[in-house]
Amino acid sequence: MATTSLRSSVGSSSSLGPRAAVPPLDIRPRRVRMAAKAATGAEDGAVSGPDLRVRVNGLELPNPFVIGSGPPGTNYTVMKRAFDEGWGAVIAKTVSLDAAKVVNVTPRYARLRAGSNGSAKGPIIGWENIELISDRPLEIMLNEFKQLKEEYPDRVLIASIMEEYNKEAWQELIERVEETGVDALEINFSCPHGMPERKMGAAVGQDCALLEEVCGWINEKATVPVWAKMTPNITDISQPARVALKSGCEGVSAINTIMSVMGINLNTLHPEPCVEGYSTPGGYSAKAVHPIALGKVMQIAKMMQSDFPNGDFSLSGIGGVETGGDAAEFILLGSNTVQVCTGVMMHGYGVVKKLCAELQEFMSKHNFSSIEDFRGVSLQYFTTHTDLVRRQQDAIRQRKAIKKGLQSDKDWTGDGFVKETESMVSN
Repeated sequence: MATTSLRSSVGSSSSLGPRAAVPPLDIRPRRVRMAAKAATGAEDGAVSGPDLRVRVNGLELPNPFVIGSGPPGTNYTVMKRAFDEGWGAVIAKTVSLDAAKVVNVTPRYARLRAGSNGSAKGPIIGWENIELISDRPLEIMLNEFKQLKEEYPDRVLIASIMEEYNKEAWQELIERVEETGVDALEINFSCPHGMPERKMGAAVGQDCALLEEVCGWINEKATVPVWAKMTPNITDISQPARVALKSGCEGVSAINTIMSVMGINLNTLHPEPCVEGYSTPGGYSAKAVHPIALGKVMQIAKMMQSDFPNGDFSLSGIGGVETGGDAAEFILLGSNTVQVCTGVMMHGYGVVKKLCAELQEFMSKHNFSSIEDFRGVSLQYFTTHTDLVRRQQDAIRQRKAIKKGLQSDKDWTGDGFVKETESMVSN
């Protein structure tokens, strides 16, 4: 069955032991984290119907919906709220060793609405931020990670980390974060704004040689699963994703925000978001990026399918998820989990219940009983333009062949009798 082969190609979540290398790539044995196991009670967001539970890199989640790194995971209070509302996992806002170098400004967001420039009535379709990583002292964030794991030992908490181009700094950060009991690490190789001169964020994700080196430092130290978060601000996203997996990461997340300028206020002539009359390019998210994110995730999944056919790797889809149908699209393209960040900022933490219900509606419609039943199913329908041309030409020839001649005696007509006769003559 196509479903089985596609799932195994993208990375099975049920086979968790060490694997042999897949020549010619240097694939290391996978780290798994067995501590976090999804509870199934209603208080954890579980609802009747098709099974939404997922197992990825040894972690069990009650559903595939994950709080994406950003404001929704910025402190203990909001992360606790996410767990209480029933999110499958939480990825905290990115931390680094020295929060003092992180200085945010306000306003730091701008919205794009459907309609003319400056419209205040249309639905929000785009969101830009110029926000940096966490500006809270690392020690405070670490204490809150530890407190969350003590209070929610069966829930999945993932730390997002980012550092400068320094092996010792990266490995110190990893050691300190892991001591809190977090279940996995997501590496921010993709923030599109802020401190690129220090080789942070997208400055690493856009340079495959640099990415390989830093991934080597990280995977030399890490003892929990590592996801590399990919930047879309690159021509071929499959290249850095391949490097990250080859270098020892257990999974990739895609996409982070897209470099953008939200717009110019036509009354003031200043850009948005406007800080003391000025602005800077930022990261674009929300509904408008969803098709772009799907395209990038498809590229990564196809690469994983071809280059790592036996690898136990995971894929987390991100970009414009506001409905269960949005999530289903990512899963159909091979995603194990689906992250939501801007959607939470717009609709609140309670939106997870709507997402779960809508995803289950989709699954019931197609008689899918679990996430694995349909994960990666739609990948088989993507091909090259050359192949599309060939397929259409073949289909036209088949349709013409069917139309040649009459298929039954009932098809004869009086008016076209001569032509109908000729249509069945071979010479």
